Amino acid sequence: MKIKVLDKGYVEMVDLLGGDMAAVRSARISYMSKSDPRRDEKLIELLAKLGHESPFEHIVFTFYIKAPIFVARQWMRHRIASINERSGRFTEFEEEFYVPDPERSDNNTDMMREAMEGSFRVYKELISKGVKKEVARMVLPLSLYTEWYWTVNARSLMNFLNQRADSHAQYEIQRYAIAVAECFKNACPLTYNAFLKHIYKGNLLEA
Repeated sequence: MKIKVLDKGYVEMVDLLGGDMAAVRSARISYMSKSDPRRDEKLIELLAKLGHESPFEHIVFTFYIKAPIFVARQWMRHRIASINERSGRFTEFEEEFYVPDPERSDNNTDMMREAMEGSFRVYKELISKGVKKEVARMVLPLSLYTEWYWTVNARSLMNFLNQRADSHAQYEIQRYAIAVAECFKNACPLTYNAFLKHIYKGNLLEA
């Protein structure tokens, strides 16, 4: 599942380990009880309602993210996850910048775009003069797009959504959090619904 975000970014769910039933299995081991389709959905909701969240750690997602660097740096504050990001030391960046909607930048996008394009011209010129990519990248702005893999269990993903799928978060990361939530909802509908009903503290997501 791949969802476009902002002007050039996206969230793509590339792998899933487990699913709703992974949480059920790990919860039932406590009492050595067997799965019962009629009761499994109620069990997932009960775990969420009572705050017994460790079974959700057995659901593991891997996402491929393309986002501006300033979004990535906020994202990586959520440290209970595994992250591998493209390297500006070993790869040469393309001229891909996030430019906000004019209304969100008080109609100063022309000034912002000019600064971004100017920095990229300097970046390319430095590389053409033999400056190493790891040094030349220092002139690039935080609006440059980067890419990374993010592997995270459902419990940590819920924490991410509580903080980033909320109106108090910066607008750009809100958009990414909503896309992540859509992938979560599609992959694990029972867990997602229980999360919304009993765990979610934000104000942007809907069933």
